[in-house]
Amino acid sequence: MNADRHVAVVTPWYPDPQVPYAGAFVEAQVEAVSGGCARLDVYHLKSWSVGAVGRPLEANPELLDLHTRLLARSRVPLATAGGAVLHRVPTLTPRDTAWVTHSDASARWLREALGGEPLAAPIVHAHVPITAGWAALENARPDAKVYITEHSSFLDRVLEQPRARARYEEVLERADGFFVVGEPLHDRIAAEFPHLAGNIEYLSNPIDFGGPRREAPAVLHRWLSVAALNERKRIDYLLEAFRRCRDRVPDLTLTLAGDGKLRKDLGALARDLGLDDAVTFVGSVAPREVPGLMASHDLFVHTSRHETFGVVVVEALAAGTPVLVSRCGGSDQVLRGIESEAGQLFDVDDDPDVLVAAYLELRERHPDKTDVPAARERLRAQYSYETVAERHFQIWDGGADR
Repeated sequence: MNADRHVAVVTPWYPDPQVPYAGAFVEAQVEAVSGGCARLDVYHLKSWSVGAVGRPLEANPELLDLHTRLLARSRVPLATAGGAVLHRVPTLTPRDTAWVTHSDASARWLREALGGEPLAAPIVHAHVPITAGWAALENARPDAKVYITEHSSFLDRVLEQPRARARYEEVLERADGFFVVGEPLHDRIAAEFPHLAGNIEYLSNPIDFGGPRREAPAVLHRWLSVAALNERKRIDYLLEAFRRCRDRVPDLTLTLAGDGKLRKDLGALARDLGLDDAVTFVGSVAPREVPGLMASHDLFVHTSRHETFGVVVVEALAAGTPVLVSRCGGSDQVLRGIESEAGQLFDVDDDPDVLVAAYLELRERHPDKTDVPAARERLRAQYSYETVAERHFQIWDGGADR
């Protein structure tokens, strides 16, 4: 432990009792680095949308006054991962599609929660530049170093708004270190702000490599998907491809872990495809349950259209489970050089036969021509808690390399 390393983490996403999986990757970072910090405070700026669309908060002064008074009474520090201290900061935000509005609200309510004082920590690490990143910069003490990591899959929607784009550029300029979790984000931001491309570095999410399954699967019959049930994850595509694979291999099963707005529609689709006896929807799964779920299946299948980082892909291989995943950006990066050992990649295509062909090819190669343990060790060297924590310490203690 560094006796002088006092860190504040500022984030819009963090697990809570209502949504236990939200921001699990931030919690993982906190757990990874907490043992090396004398003190670590987490400020969770959870957005509370209120009022009519487009109506500013100032139009309801009674609500503002009530929230301000209640916020002062709710400053109860909580224990969180690795012995860190968690501060919940309800961030009252008008129902507005302008990202600058959300950015300003994040800074405003963090300042209110701090009683107008700056963050005490000399090292501040924020997640998501447009919201918590701006809040951290606006509330850090003058001599503090502020580092920011971008994870967002919605970045295009931020940058298409001129005021938000200008705010984002300012954050990128002011940060002492600006990091992305994957190459797709690096390329997007560098293309948008070429004059600041040199400010952008890569800093991965940490993954738990606590222990793999006892034995590698001999056959690839029990499929697993861990994904939100939304359009980007393409679970409808997965269901159709699974049906076609099952026509060839009748004892296949598929477990769908995750929830979302398409849950009802996807359930109906599974019934229409005659998959009631083969597909199981298990709903949202707490992060601590994911490794066991991965280890209890034969094959992890991921069909996303695009991703900023392949967290679930690394989690599957950490559990010793081979993968069948789309070339969606994040998976391309994490599996570079170990594609055949880890399993099989397939192109993002609307034709389900692309996935079918990839599965049949992997089925022919596995297990003799795959090497999941080797892939796992390669990833452990890059993404384990220990590796990622050490990189954070290098940054915080020595400054980001520019």
